[in-house]
Amino acid sequence: MNKALQRADKSDILRTNAALEFSEGLYRTSIASDDTGSTLTVTDGKDRLTARILWAFGLGRAGQTYVFEHAGTMFESRVSYYEALRGLDLTMGAHGSKPASLTEAAGRRMDSLDVRQCFGCHSTGGIRRNEVVWESMTPGISCESCHGDTTQHVKARRSGVRRTAAMRSLKSISAEEMNELCGACHRTWAQVAEMKLQGPLNVRFQPYRITNSKCFDADDRRIGCTSCHDPHSELLKSAAAYDSACLACHASTAVAKTSGVKSGKVCHTAKKDCVTCHMPKVALPGAHYEFADHQIRVVKPGDAYPN
Repeated sequence: MNKALQRADKSDILRTNAALEFSEGLYRTSIASDDTGSTLTVTDGKDRLTARILWAFGLGRAGQTYVFEHAGTMFESRVSYYEALRGLDLTMGAHGSKPASLTEAAGRRMDSLDVRQCFGCHSTGGIRRNEVVWESMTPGISCESCHGDTTQHVKARRSGVRRTAAMRSLKSISAEEMNELCGACHRTWAQVAEMKLQGPLNVRFQPYRITNSKCFDADDRRIGCTSCHDPHSELLKSAAAYDSACLACHASTAVAKTSGVKSGKVCHTAKKDCVTCHMPKVALPGAHYEFADHQIRVVKPGDAYPN
């Protein structure tokens, strides 16, 4: 998460791919990178627009989108880099529209709300009183994003008064509280429901999807986000890595009685790689990437995607 946002000159993707190109009708887009940074250029064959890329959003496992400044305003690049393509394609949200000018072919103008929301979720400490404070912003997600302001913690540690050094602990919060915390950026159930996103377009909003699971219990921490994911470590890609989390709820009756915890139904088909069946990979249109659907369920061949 600490690479959710990077300065363009720190992006490994841009540094590795010195020349990227994309064509859309009359318009040709290129991103050229060197030791000094990256430049986006759009031309229609007669005129051209050139802008220095300032920020790279996203680690790049699925894709990476860029932000540049033009005429005193920030823009989200109309094209993004996709790892599956090893190249550029339209940014999510740009599909279905056609640019009518060089500016539109270069990107989407970001208003003040866009800037606050994008940088608020992809950086740490940069939003103060509903404004972006660039000098205090740290690119990427760090401790303060989840555990709160560190000023008192650092002060106490330096003075040796450890009783006042504790940061906000998340170990005892409920599954619903964890969903709300993570959903502040990954989107809560209420936010997605209000957006009325139908079909696979909502698969990347994990707090929404897991809340739709029949087994979701708002008070049971075993189904909270951090039961499966350690925000301090790299995302685990092996299906087997999540078996222990699944079996914490779907243990045998004997184990449940011994531990005194409520047990879910036991799978009669397999005892390992649970997520491959019950959290299937779903392709997000336009993303060139498959997301694990967090709506836990028994999936049968031919089943429609459940909203």
